Amino acid sequence: MLSCEEFITKNKLFKRGEIIGVGCSGGSDSIALLHYLASNQEKFDIEVVAIHVDHEIRENSYIDADFVKEKAKELGVRYYKFRVDAPKIAREKGLSLETAGRQARYGVFKSLLQKGLVDKIALAHHMSDQAETILMHIFRGSGVAGAKGMSPISDKVYVRPFLNTSKDDIYQYLAENHLDYCEDETNEDTTYNRNFVRNVIMKNILSRWPNAIEAIVNFGQAIADDDEFINKQIYAEAIINEDKLVRIPLSYFLFDNAIVTRIIFRAVKSIGITQDIEKRHIDLIKKLALNGENGKKLSLPFEAVAIKEYDYLTIMNNHKEKLKFEAPFKCGEFDLPNGEKLIVKRVKDYALKEGQLIIDYRKVPKDAIWRFRREGDMFTKFGGGTKKLKSYLIDKKIPARLRDILPVLADENQIYAIAGVEISDLAKVEGAPTAYLIELRD
Repeated sequence: MLSCEEFITKNKLFKRGEIIGVGCSGGSDSIALLHYLASNQEKFDIEVVAIHVDHEIRENSYIDADFVKEKAKELGVRYYKFRVDAPKIAREKGLSLETAGRQARYGVFKSLLQKGLVDKIALAHHMSDQAETILMHIFRGSGVAGAKGMSPISDKVYVRPFLNTSKDDIYQYLAENHLDYCEDETNEDTTYNRNFVRNVIMKNILSRWPNAIEAIVNFGQAIADDDEFINKQIYAEAIINEDKLVRIPLSYFLFDNAIVTRIIFRAVKSIGITQDIEKRHIDLIKKLALNGENGKKLSLPFEAVAIKEYDYLTIMNNHKEKLKFEAPFKCGEFDLPNGEKLIVKRVKDYALKEGQLIIDYRKVPKDAIWRFRREGDMFTKFGGGTKKLKSYLIDKKIPARLRDILPVLADENQIYAIAGVEISDLAKVEGAPTAYLIELRD
């Protein structure tokens, strides 16, 4: 594993004092990674925690969760367990089980990162995974962007310490340290794309070319080096970026194809579209820019749309990700996903400033929580009269874009306060010596 240490240092995967969450399924790769990082916490000056996500795909998946819990206990590291219903997500979103599981897993990771419980997530991808990923991306038609494979660090928070480590080295490490692990029977199910590539395609390739994994990985690195050089040649000052919208001058589409392709990839990435854009989409965007009529639209993955508008090709990201927020009803400051703060404090002076509300906390059920609006929420107006929260917000002329990100104080579907707007008649202050002041701040 000496090459692993060199790889971590060379790519600056960790910073001193960081909390590293290790995604651990219980399989050979993730158990080796958890053990290696936990055993070298002092060397890298990090704190390691184990993260297990149960996708509820197998009936006996709880066995893996318990196994990881015991390993974490043996290693003296904290353990977080999460359950996600990947089959349900796949059905509801029309996704493959593989994609649904990945989305749910990364949703868990993102939540831990946002809450500050970890600083980075360490993933156990190794050289064979890298080779398989490169092939899968090529088969999907992703072009150069996919042929590079995975990066040692992506989005500044996902790190892959084993990316330059072979599977044989991992097995050797497990044997030397007497580490057992769980065998996931779904790894043999070739209806999953990665398993098909691993167990059928790569198996046949390696039978003819034993060094194929190293060759594919080296090819990916060469592509990455070339791509980095070409990207440095791009002059992107005239590209206009706004919130979820990017405008590319039509004159840019007259450049060499290698430059145009990278400009488009850079543009879509800048508005949050980081996957599902393939070479065929790039070709359609080029065709629209060069030959399309003014005003013509092109639908793209992730609810994105490209429009030819006079001297520009405009790409808009119309995907609306529902923000989540939940906090207990108590005094304190709470960070909202949109960057605002919800402030709740006990006061005696009822001289309110604009945007401030006061509420009699004694009239609010103990189990009430702050959250965002849900279907079925009801609100009793100050002075009486109950109606649907949505209708009340419309009456108050609250813009549609703000209705779903206003914190509401709720017990089940009964709303006691709408931060920054109004309190319910059910929680009005009537001669109480103290009350809670509620305020939203940017």
